[in-house]
Amino acid sequence: MSKLFLRKLGRCNLVGSPPAKGSNFINARHLHAAQDQIPRVESQLSNQEICKVPLTKPIPGLPRVIYPKVTASRDAETKVTTLSNGLKVASEKKFGQYCIAGIAINSGSRLEACYPNGISHFIERSAFKSTKKFTSRDHILESLSHVGGTLDCQGSRDLIVYAVSVINEHLESAVELLGEAVLRPQLTDDELQETAGRIAFELQDMSYDPERKVLLTEMIHAAAYGNHSLGLPKVCPEENLDKIDSKTIFNYLKHNHTPDKMVLAGVGVEHERLVEMAQKYFVDQPAIWESDPSIVGQQPAIVERPKAIYTGGMQTIEADLSNVSLGPTPLPNLAHLQIGFEVCSHLELDEFVIVCVMNMLMGGGGSFSAGGPGKGMFTRLFTSVLNRYHWVNSSAAHNASYEDSGLFYIQSSSEPSQLKNLVDIVINEYMDLAKGPMFRNELARAKKQLISMLWLNLEVRPIVFEDIARQVLSTGFRRQPKQLIEKIESVTEDDIKRVATKMISGNPTVACLGELKNLPTYDYIKSRLN
Repeated sequence: MSKLFLRKLGRCNLVGSPPAKGSNFINARHLHAAQDQIPRVESQLSNQEICKVPLTKPIPGLPRVIYPKVTASRDAETKVTTLSNGLKVASEKKFGQYCIAGIAINSGSRLEACYPNGISHFIERSAFKSTKKFTSRDHILESLSHVGGTLDCQGSRDLIVYAVSVINEHLESAVELLGEAVLRPQLTDDELQETAGRIAFELQDMSYDPERKVLLTEMIHAAAYGNHSLGLPKVCPEENLDKIDSKTIFNYLKHNHTPDKMVLAGVGVEHERLVEMAQKYFVDQPAIWESDPSIVGQQPAIVERPKAIYTGGMQTIEADLSNVSLGPTPLPNLAHLQIGFEVCSHLELDEFVIVCVMNMLMGGGGSFSAGGPGKGMFTRLFTSVLNRYHWVNSSAAHNASYEDSGLFYIQSSSEPSQLKNLVDIVINEYMDLAKGPMFRNELARAKKQLISMLWLNLEVRPIVFEDIARQVLSTGFRRQPKQLIEKIESVTEDDIKRVATKMISGNPTVACLGELKNLPTYDYIKSRLN
C-alpha cells in the first residue's frame, strides 16, 4: 500500500511500503527509509513559474496523471421481491461498513378523514418505544448501542418511514427492531401521555418561529385541497391532543399499515439475506392487532385511499407578528404570502422533470441568508425580485409532489404595507415564466444545478434508502439516476413555457399570514393572471 505526500507545489513523493507482518501502523523510521528508496519526481520549473501555470493545464515536467476508469457495476442494481403477504423487499448493494434498513408505509395524514386529525403525528412521535419484545425506548436504545446503530421515524402527508442504521453484520438486529416497532408496538397510556406533551411543546415552539414555515405549509395545502386528502393537517391540532388514544391509533394501524402498503428497503445489504429476515419478522410473526383484536377500537367507515382533488382558493390568518423575536433585538414585522398552482404528480415523469427544472430556474431564498457560490444567486427570484426590491425579505419557489397531484408555489415575505406590490411582483414572475423571454444561460444553469443536486443527494445513504423506498412503493421498481439525468438534459425552453402556461391557467392557491389590510382579494389575483 502506498501513500502520496505532497511536500511542496511541483514536487511529489510516492512513499510507503507494507509494514512488518503483524504491525498495525508505519513508524517514522520505516517511513523515512521508504522515502529514501523511492526516486523523487520533480518539475524543472521554479515555484514562481509553477504558480503562473493555469489550473486547467498540467504542470510541465511532471508525469501524466492516469485516472481510474469508472465502469458500470451490477451492484448498483436495485432488486425487488414481493413476499406472500404483499410486502415488497427492495435493496441495493453499496460499499461500506454500515447499512440502512427501513420500512416505508403508504400512509400519512391524508388518510385521516375518518379519524381525529393528528394520528400520524402521534404515530411518528411514539415510534420506537415499548413493543412486544422491548419493554421501553431505553431498552431499544441500549440494545442498539451494542451494535453501533441509530434510528429515526419521519412522517409526511402521504408517507411514514421507520429507519435503522447499523454495522453490516448486525442487519438482523435492525430488521427485528423494525418489525417490532411497525407491527408490534404497545402504545401504553404513559407513552401516549408523554407523546401528547411532546407535541404540545412542538406546537408552542412553532409559534416562536419568525418564518412560520410549518404553519404556512399547512395553510397552502388546506387552501389548495380543502378539508380532505392532502388538505388535512399534518400537525396534530391542539384540540385533538386529548382525543387520540391507543384504541384509535391501533384502529388506524390495522387498516392502513398493512403489508401490501409497505416496502422494506435496504442499502448496503445482501438482498437474499434481507428477504430472509423480512419473512422471519414481517410474515411469520403477526401484528399485535391480529394476535389481540381487543386492542382495536370501534371500526369507522372504511374509505378507500382518497384521491387528491385540487380546488384552489385562499386561506388567510390575521396575526400581529411585530413582537416576534429570538432575542432582545426585535425582528422586522413581516407578512408572509404564498401563491401557487397545481402541477403534475411525480408519477408523470416527463412533466415532473420539467417542473423540477422550473423550480430550479425560479430558485430564490432570503435577502440575508448565509452561503456562497452555488446558493442560487442567479436564479430568477434572486435577480428579478430580491436584488430589485429592497423591501422584499424573502422569495423562494417550492414544489410539493405526490402520487396523484402536485403543488408549485412561491413563498415570499415583506413589510405588511407592501403586500399588494408583492402580489403583483409574484404574479409577474409567473407570467414571465410562461410568456416572457428566457436568457441564454439560465436554463442550462438550472439543469446543471438540478443534476448536481441529484448526484450530491445520492451520495448520502439515507437519501438513497428513501429514494428506493418511495419509488418501489409508487411504481414497483426504481429508476436509476442516469435515466433521470437524460430526461433533465432533454428539457427545452418550449417545455418550460408549455408547462408554465398550463399551470397558471388553473385556479390559483393563495395563503397569507400577518397584517392583511393591504392584501388584494382572491378575485383580483385571478383577474391579474387572466
